[in-house]
Amino acid sequence: MCGIAGQVRDDGAAVSPALLHAMCEALEHRGPDSRGVHLEGAVGLGIQRLRVIDLDTGDQPIYNEDRSIAVVLNGEIYNFRELREELRSRGHVFATKGDTEVIVHLYEERGPDCVRALNGMFAFALWDAREQRLLLARDRVGKKPLFYSARRGALSFASELRSLMSDPEISRELDHDALDCYYAYQYVPSPLSAFKAVAKLAPGHTLVWQAGRITTERYWQLDYSRKRTASKPELEEELREHIRAAVRRRMIADVPLGAFLSGGVDSSAVVAVMAQESAQPVQTFSIGFDRAAYNELAYARQVAELFATDHHELTVHPSAIDLLPRIVRHYGEPFADSSAIPSFYVSELARRHVTVALNGDGGDESFAGYNRYISNTVAGRLERGLPLWTRRLGARIGERLPGHPNAKSALSRAKRLSRSLALTGPERYARHMSYFDAWARADLYTPEYRALTAASPAAAIIAEPWHRASGSDLVDVLLEVDVNTYLPGDLLVKMDIATMAHSLEARSPLLDHELMEFAASVPAELKLRGMEKKILLRDAVRTWLPDEILDRPKMGFAVPLADWFRHELRGYATDVLLDPRTLDRGYFRPEAVRGLIERHVGGLEDCSPKLWALLVAELWHREFVDVAAAVPAAAPSA
Repeated sequence: MCGIAGQVRDDGAAVSPALLHAMCEALEHRGPDSRGVHLEGAVGLGIQRLRVIDLDTGDQPIYNEDRSIAVVLNGEIYNFRELREELRSRGHVFATKGDTEVIVHLYEERGPDCVRALNGMFAFALWDAREQRLLLARDRVGKKPLFYSARRGALSFASELRSLMSDPEISRELDHDALDCYYAYQYVPSPLSAFKAVAKLAPGHTLVWQAGRITTERYWQLDYSRKRTASKPELEEELREHIRAAVRRRMIADVPLGAFLSGGVDSSAVVAVMAQESAQPVQTFSIGFDRAAYNELAYARQVAELFATDHHELTVHPSAIDLLPRIVRHYGEPFADSSAIPSFYVSELARRHVTVALNGDGGDESFAGYNRYISNTVAGRLERGLPLWTRRLGARIGERLPGHPNAKSALSRAKRLSRSLALTGPERYARHMSYFDAWARADLYTPEYRALTAASPAAAIIAEPWHRASGSDLVDVLLEVDVNTYLPGDLLVKMDIATMAHSLEARSPLLDHELMEFAASVPAELKLRGMEKKILLRDAVRTWLPDEILDRPKMGFAVPLADWFRHELRGYATDVLLDPRTLDRGYFRPEAVRGLIERHVGGLEDCSPKLWALLVAELWHREFVDVAAAVPAAAPSA
């Protein structure tokens, strides 16, 4: 696990060594063990390495036999041993024992299509000196990030936005359409970034730069249209074997490894297999809160005791808000998933003991684990069964329902469902996934900011993958939309940044692409039926886990923000959000912001996700926009 950065030019200038080292320095937390650079006139590749596999000979960049190809890799290639044997049989000579070297030799064989043979999580940059070609690639699901900025004469790239913005040639003009998407979804979706001059390489894509021309290509996507006809017991056994294989692949390491354990279905299943495969007790790490409704530590302890793990836990208190400026700094652009807080804490806890931690990410998106899948399938049935005038009447009634201080209450859910009845499927899901939906953003923004963001693609973020979806069942459509939006844009960003901030490598067995392809082929009724979620996954792992773990209500990695904003953090939120410095940006109507605070503090409505999004955005502006404006960047000397 590492951080990569670099630049390629076609304007006659050489890449600045000082710039390359500055970009690497900004990534040192991702890879504190070594720095490597490849400088060759108009091209520069940099790598900060966290040594996990091949500790002695695996430092990067890695080259082919005649050094005409150089590669830097952020991530892990899990099938590297099989690929090494295949490539050796074809005459390739290996100088290292690690996984990175298979990429250069695969490229010699297959060119940019080499990426299709890789099983892993990765973002890599490869320079082909003979062809004067740069290849950038990102793994299928988007576990490893890659930002880039292309302009006349040069292309720069980096694992994190903060590193990329070390390049003084890159404009810092804000992309307010991207910020509008952030206020909607709490993250900036790919390929957008907070800055107009910067893009994210989308998951499952390659980018080829040659002679100043850029070509991007999607090389992988799930297909939900082809369904298995095997019996449920046969599918359960096949799923168990996929999980076993995915976990085994991710236990290959030359450093200590452990697992994040929440006590939920997904992380518990991963720990179960790790315990079966390990000769030593598995090290497990859990985070809890001092509010009982958010505390899963008892369940995590139960699983830890069942598998005799070496268990570690930590309770998070409201003082965690002190971590917020550091979180903002690491994420590099606005990111308002509040579970980044416990993710940071559990990563810090784990790093004291291990270098690699497995987790349960991905089970909900493959096997239908969210309550929103239930509510949207119910709404879909109502849409088909009720005339439009009836649904519009229900929506008007929903608008008049009172707010509730608990967003998960029956009243809050009924209000959201009824308000969405008059919408189309993608409109409904976009509203469901929005923290500030289109109406709320219109009310929040000043007239000037509404005009500035009038062309925002926020609605299309959900609508486009919805209309492209390969599945015919609504459940599969919802899953496919999430795999293309929420999963890579929110969950994987959260985990990558939180772990890498502590030089910890996170591995996600349930995001193995072969397991995900299997899940996409499972009939929808074996994922969600009525109020029952994750049917196949739960039943498949009943041979490993007790019913009280498998059948308990889902809690998620939620943070007690509502309580914090009504008590310990009330003054802090008010001070920042109503500060003239915040309001003078001209984005928000002061009375709208004040109304959110008053409704929340008064217990009329749970506005905590909205307040958190506004708070994070303002701190990001102060860290990345105001500071940059006050101190103009100077070009690094060569």
